Amino acid sequence: MGTADVIPGVSGGTIAFILGIYTNLLNAIKSFDREWLKCFITLDIRNLVGRPHLGFLLPLLIGDFSALLFFTRIIPLPQLLIDYPEQIYGLFFGLIFGSIIVLFRTVISLDRRTLIPLIAGIVFGLIVFNLVPMETPEAAWFIFLSGVLALCAMLLPGISGSFILLILNKYAYIFNAIGYFKFSVIIPFALGAVTGLALFSRVLSWLLKKYHQQTIITIIGLLIASLWVIWPFQERVYETVRNKPRLVKSIPYLPQELSHTVLFAVFMIIVGFGVVIMLERLAII
Repeated sequence: MGTADVIPGVSGGTIAFILGIYTNLLNAIKSFDREWLKCFITLDIRNLVGRPHLGFLLPLLIGDFSALLFFTRIIPLPQLLIDYPEQIYGLFFGLIFGSIIVLFRTVISLDRRTLIPLIAGIVFGLIVFNLVPMETPEAAWFIFLSGVLALCAMLLPGISGSFILLILNKYAYIFNAIGYFKFSVIIPFALGAVTGLALFSRVLSWLLKKYHQQTIITIIGLLIASLWVIWPFQERVYETVRNKPRLVKSIPYLPQELSHTVLFAVFMIIVGFGVVIMLERLAII
């Protein structure tokens, strides 16, 4: 999930779906509720530590944060996306396409009632993915708001938190701050992230409980829309901002010849698709 969150267009929520931990993730976030806050205020250490699903969250957070540091400081994944976009996007295209196939198997029936949320998810996703990055302030309040919106998007499969930061013109700014421990940026962003997680996880959990079929189909629609921006063969336009290249526009195309790059990208798509199918089979076993 941490690796996915570094890449604009790839959602951490999508990866959670692929790995089969999405519901567990929402429930773990929801465990930080009023009762937990009451334990915090009254210094009830036993319930303060015991109530949250720390056995699930701690390994997840450690892996998430480790991936963020690894792919911003040791292996600069945003730079690799510029140098080898077809191969890396090919892998994630395969992962997302495979997860769409797996999720469609859970749909009971595809009729008029289910087509509406499917189309709504696709349309909403395409609108978001075709937004143009805009100029935004660097004040603490806006960094807080960016954290809220990015983490809401991260929880929603198909919509990337990094892509939202790109739209808000804060992608390089936030990830540079994380990579170099600029706490004046990290703290308001983290507070916004926690707020977004606390609110949106409850909304999603309620929707999955009350309107499970429609919510899953809407999520499938979002994933289908995300294939537009994840398609590995695109004419990508970058702008250099503060000496950092930033993706501002991409136009999908079909390759006209079978070059080594195209074959490698197709291979990575197959690998990504195979990984999802393998994970599904392991989950069944």
